[in-house]
Amino acid sequence: MKILVIRFSSMGDIIYTTPVVRCLKKQLAGAEVHFITKPAFKYIYDNNPYVDKLLLLKPNLSDTIKDIKAERYDYIIDLHNNLRTALIKLRTGIRSSTYKKQAIRKWLSLKLNLNLVPPVHLVDRYMEAVKFLNVKNDEQPIDYYIKADHQLDKLLPVSHLGAYIVFVIGATHFTKRMPNEKIINICSEINSPVVLLGGNDVKANGDIIAGMLGAKIYNACGITSLDESVFLVSKATNIIGFDTGLTHIAEAFDKPIVSIWGGTAPQLLGVQPYKVKEVLVADVELPCRPCSKFGLPACPLGHFKCMYDIDENAITEFVNK
Repeated sequence: MKILVIRFSSMGDIIYTTPVVRCLKKQLAGAEVHFITKPAFKYIYDNNPYVDKLLLLKPNLSDTIKDIKAERYDYIIDLHNNLRTALIKLRTGIRSSTYKKQAIRKWLSLKLNLNLVPPVHLVDRYMEAVKFLNVKNDEQPIDYYIKADHQLDKLLPVSHLGAYIVFVIGATHFTKRMPNEKIINICSEINSPVVLLGGNDVKANGDIIAGMLGAKIYNACGITSLDESVFLVSKATNIIGFDTGLTHIAEAFDKPIVSIWGGTAPQLLGVQPYKVKEVLVADVELPCRPCSKFGLPACPLGHFKCMYDIDENAITEFVNK
């Protein structure tokens, strides 16, 4: 049996496809499992032992369809469910099963502030698409495989080579990020050294936080590669992070996680930490939240209470215990 699994974006959504791929490979004897995604996200499946071949979406969809036809798949498992995947399924004629997005329910929940989306994790929603093959959820965490052999002493100062906390301060949109002053307050009460992780876009934020708290903070934002950042996450005692890819990747290592949510909401997206033993979901209930599915460049109402009102003590107590 030869199967193609499709998910083109984004980082978090692709990370949560890994249990599906693992279960297909392990439960279907002799199955050949391929995965297709955008080139920007190929790193998520690099080194993954459950994928026999990784295909990449080409700029011209017809070229991608030609590649898919050449592989002569028995089934397509569509975990993206958009116009592009619909065209792929139509033009290849391959038998398929498709993930149900519940787009209308999500839209109504967002616009009318209603709870119309069942509290089911995205992984479990994905697993519904492979039930017809008698593939069952193995109830294990997501998979992520570090690409290289890294050394802590090459990535961190001596002060941080013992037990340390990772705080992922990056996120694509402003309403997913906690204000610097809140991060400073939290880090000041943490008993261990703290490593800040994120991209170049939050390097200045990291410098401000480190400037306030001194040697206790090591700002690795914009310095470490993604693979190095994942390695640092894997060696941390605890992880604090926002609704962003690196925080979701951290779930693969089953470390205690504080998952902080601002303008977005885990119940709407179904992407709260999956199969992690110790988790604190830090958020606040507000009539204006969630204000979007994926984040905004500013708080629509200007007060940003969804982040400012989060209980700092609950976070530091969880981390310090």
